[in-house]
Order: sequence, then structure tokens, then C-alpha cells
Amino acid sequence: MAMGKRKKHRQQSLFVPTARLPQSAAHPFYAKLNAVLAGWKFDAFVEDLCAKFYEENLGRPSLEPGKYFRLLLIGYFEGIDSERGIAWRCSDSLSLRAFVGYQLDELSTEHSTISRTRRLIDYDTHQQVFQWVLKVLADHDLINGKTVGVDATTLEANAAMRSIVRKDTKQNYSDFLTDLAKASGIETPTREELAKIDRKRKNKASNDDWENPHDPDAKIAKMKDGSTHLAHKQEHAVDMDSGAVLAVTIQPADEGDTTTWRATVEETWQNLGAVADAAEAGQVETEQLHPEPARELVADKGYHSNQTMTDFAELGIRSYVSEPDRGRRDWQEKPAERDAVYANRRRIRGTRGKQLMRQRGELIERSFAHVLETGGMRRTHLRGRINILKRMLVHVGGFNLGLLMRKLVGIGKPRRLQGLFSLIFDLISSLWKLVTTLGPTWATGSTEKMFPATARLAA
Repeated sequence: MAMGKRKKHRQQSLFVPTARLPQSAAHPFYAKLNAVLAGWKFDAFVEDLCAKFYEENLGRPSLEPGKYFRLLLIGYFEGIDSERGIAWRCSDSLSLRAFVGYQLDELSTEHSTISRTRRLIDYDTHQQVFQWVLKVLADHDLINGKTVGVDATTLEANAAMRSIVRKDTKQNYSDFLTDLAKASGIETPTREELAKIDRKRKNKASNDDWENPHDPDAKIAKMKDGSTHLAHKQEHAVDMDSGAVLAVTIQPADEGDTTTWRATVEETWQNLGAVADAAEAGQVETEQLHPEPARELVADKGYHSNQTMTDFAELGIRSYVSEPDRGRRDWQEKPAERDAVYANRRRIRGTRGKQLMRQRGELIERSFAHVLETGGMRRTHLRGRINILKRMLVHVGGFNLGLLMRKLVGIGKPRRLQGLFSLIFDLISSLWKLVTTLGPTWATGSTEKMFPATARLAA
């Protein structure tokens, strides 16, 4: 093809019709998503929820609640981790500006306004927005709620290990090692000597003794790659029928799965109860919602213990929890624990149990992959458990809306449309070249029966 040359002097157009503005491939996706939100009167809903946080006559110009929540949804759909990145991307994209609701001559919101609005609106309001998304999914029969899968992962905190201090003396790590070296007889310890002393110590990074002054909620924990960082723990409750996330919690990273599951299950009951109340009030029409929420629970072996199996039995939950190999067990004076463990073992070895184990790896891990990996939230830029949970509730709400969009238009993220039109054009061009090369006689005989559409095109 001929090489085009960039013009040094270009006459700018005085008027440009908005219909002639170029649109990206993602524009139809966001237009359809806006239509869904408008059909459910999302803006009126969040404005009514957030009215108590705004003053009519005082203060700086505010960010409308509908725009605020749409901006956080962009974080999921575009895979942007920070609010600064969301603001920058929105100011640079016509499709995103149209989705949020900015006019062409209107300045987009700065990241500081997004952060201030997040701090202004409380956690309960974000939780109600998450429940609103679940109601929309239930109206499209994407929530059953009977069988729930629970799993957790770690989020790297926005806090450095080198900044930790002692809880009792507020002494930093370097000064603490220096005092240990001086106590052992080294007056002026070198860096190598400090490292040697630190290497020989036991329990040197205990959450009982150390904390980060900038983010006390962050805990010292092992990450997925084996490294040690300050982290938070995120736990999902996933509908095993549709893959929708029914609840999300942020908990201390040093607490085990056998402890944190209860808060997540209680959050699941609360959210499904809100959906059931909306169905009874006639706000949601659903035939899939089960009358007994979280009747069955699926989890990996990290959730298995005598206590959790007993708790599941007392709560009336049928557990399908993978059992680790602990060898021969001693059940003397433990009849309740024995019965609960044996009942769970019998269920996971059955046909349904094996099927749920396969679905657990598919559905639960998929939610983490979309939210944290391609969604960009594996490392958080916020500090404080409540701040992170506010952002994550809307982020996971975007994941649930993606499930709805996949049902409506076949695509759950706008990036799936990237290169789609060029792919279709290349496919049509390749078929046309093939037909013209082989000639019209190619579309005769048995080939005409096998490829009727191609035969008609050749004819």
C-alpha cells in the first residue's frame, strides 16, 4: 500500500457533527449496559440512597452518584486498578465519557473527587448497590442461591514491609535489629551483621508484634507466589448454578479459612434475603431463586476441620468440602464430629459431589481471575479494610453485570470486541479469495451439500 504522510498544516473544522465522531468497538457494549441501567432506573435509585450525604447549598461542585458508581464499574470493565487511572482513562475515551454521562465540552472528574466521594458515601450504601445488581440478575433468572461455593485469596496491601513498627514501642524494624545487635555485644553493627542476626531469629514477622502504621488492617502473610507481603484476604461466595458472586468480604489475611467462612455465609444470607424480599414485593420476577439460601456449601480442603463440619451440620448446611489426608482418625468421645465428617466424606464421593468439585475449580476461580487478574485488583491502591471493601463491592458488581451482558449480547467485557470487526473482515476476504481461486465449479456435487452457504456465494 502507499505510504501516507502526516500533514504539517491542517485546517481545523469549525463545526463537527456528533454523529461523525469516531466510536470505538466498545461503544455498543457500554450503550447496551447503559440501557440496562436506565431500564432499572439506576440513577434514581442511587440518588435516593445517597441524598443524605450531599448538601444542596454548600460545598464544592459534587460528583453525581450515578457517575461515581459508573466510574468504579469502568475499573472492572477496563481492568484499571487505581482511581487515578480511571479518571485518566475516562477523560481520554469518547465511549467511556458517553457511558458515564459527560458532554463533549465537559471536563471529566479528577481522581481526588472520586476518592472524596468514596469516603463520603458509607459502606452500607455500597452494599445496597451490590444487592441492587443481584436483584437485576435474579430478574433474568441468573441467581438460584441453593448451592454456594466459598473460596478466598490474598490481596497485596498498599503498605511496605520495611515500614512496619513494633506494636508496643512503635520502633521500626531497623532500629529494633540494631538494639538486638548492641545487646549481643556489637557496638556498631553493619548491614551484613544485622541480616545475620535477623536470619537466626524465630517468629520474626509475627502479626502479634508488628503492624504497619499507615494501614493497621494489613497483615503479614504468604502470597500465592510464596513471597511475604502485607496483605488482605478477600473471600467470595459464588452461585454454583450461574457463577454470580453472591457476597464478597475483606478480612484479615492472617485468619484461616475455617474462621472467615462464617462472615461470608452470613453476608450471603443477607444479600439473598434482600433479593427474596424484592421478589415478594413484586420488584423482581424470578423463578430460579431457591427458598432456602445457601442450603449447600462447596469449598476446598482449607475449610475442612472438625469444628467447621459440626458447624455446618448445626446450621443445616449440606457441606461438600474436600477432605485433606489426615490418616487414621481417633473419634473417641467425638461422636458429633465423626458423624459430620463422615457425612461430608460420603457426599463428596458421590456423583453430585464429584460434579460440584469440578464446578468449584471452574466457577469460583473464574470470579477471582476476572476480578483480580484481568480486573486489575490483585494489588490494591487503597488503605483500610472498609475503603477496599467499598471499591471491591462495585468492582464485583461489575463482574455480575458482565454475566448479565453475556446473556443479553453474548459478550461480558468490552475488550472482547477488540479486533472483532477486523477479524470478520479478514474471514470474509479469505472466503472470497478461496471461492474466486477455485472457481464456480467448486461449489457443485457433494461440496454443495456440505457447504450450501459457500455454494450460493460462489454461484
